[in-house]
Amino acid sequence: MDELPEPSLRKLVDETSLKWIFVGGKGGVGKTTTSCSLALQLCKNRENVLLISTDPAHNLSDAFNQKFSKVPTLVEGFNNLYAMEIDPNVGYAELPDEILGDDGAIGRSMIQELVGAFPGIDEAMSYAEVMKLVDNMNFSTVVFDTAPTGHTLRLLNFPSVIEGGLGKLLQIKNRFNPILSQMGSLFGMADMDANKMTEKVEQMLPVIKRVNEQFRDNTKTTFVCVAIAEFLSMYETERLVQELSNTGIDVHNVVVNQLLFLPPDQKEQCKMCVARHKIQNKYLEQIEDLYEDFHVVKLPLLDHEVRGAQQLMEFSENLLKPYVNK
Repeated sequence: MDELPEPSLRKLVDETSLKWIFVGGKGGVGKTTTSCSLALQLCKNRENVLLISTDPAHNLSDAFNQKFSKVPTLVEGFNNLYAMEIDPNVGYAELPDEILGDDGAIGRSMIQELVGAFPGIDEAMSYAEVMKLVDNMNFSTVVFDTAPTGHTLRLLNFPSVIEGGLGKLLQIKNRFNPILSQMGSLFGMADMDANKMTEKVEQMLPVIKRVNEQFRDNTKTTFVCVAIAEFLSMYETERLVQELSNTGIDVHNVVVNQLLFLPPDQKEQCKMCVARHKIQNKYLEQIEDLYEDFHVVKLPLLDHEVRGAQQLMEFSENLLKPYVNK
């Protein structure tokens, strides 16, 4: 019988070739705590790490007790860990100027009009600008604290959507040239040039193509599923694993969070605790059978919230070595 994979994320943390790490699962299972803990471990042996929240209900600021924005911000107490919070559902027009660059004002309005002709590409373009910024900053590793499952699968498909959409935009570029020139003359904007509009698109395309290829390269990208030992979470995790496999995204780590570890030497056990422990064990066994070739990490249910860099750092140790009830 083959030896079971180690029940930790040590192999993932030690894999320095990984550029993109996604952490996702059902809502309320502890994705943010897991992604923050993972980022803290990664920054120990990486030059720099970026933690991005793509969940509209951002929790990174709450987790670190520090306000983050739509641009990478250094986490207090660290010199190589950055965090940012973005909403992938926002349109191109809502992006901050820090992301769009020097020509943000002109580029924003012109590109907004251009992408308006393609339903669904607006928010994908917004995402493309963020990815271009992230790619240009050359972070060693980027950790995504993602939204619940459905949004996450859509996010992972954005590079493909953008690649196809931007390709179409460039194909019709020549048709826009005379129209835009006439519009420029009509409104007294003699310097309005379709080439300037599509230049931004042409700059994006190579970045998005590269990101798209890297997302499907298991040496560059992996996905960490977070679950709890309950039926609905287990069901959604399996759906997520199947979708990721179909999309070509590597996944071989499952974190089972909020587990109740009962002290073995305690004679009088809480009846509810015993009942919950029994239910969790049933689903935990099913998870271990279902993902026997995965690294299945077991994290404890604590009697307090994990908030602040110090508590997160302490909790993050459980990702590398199995938790033992004291």
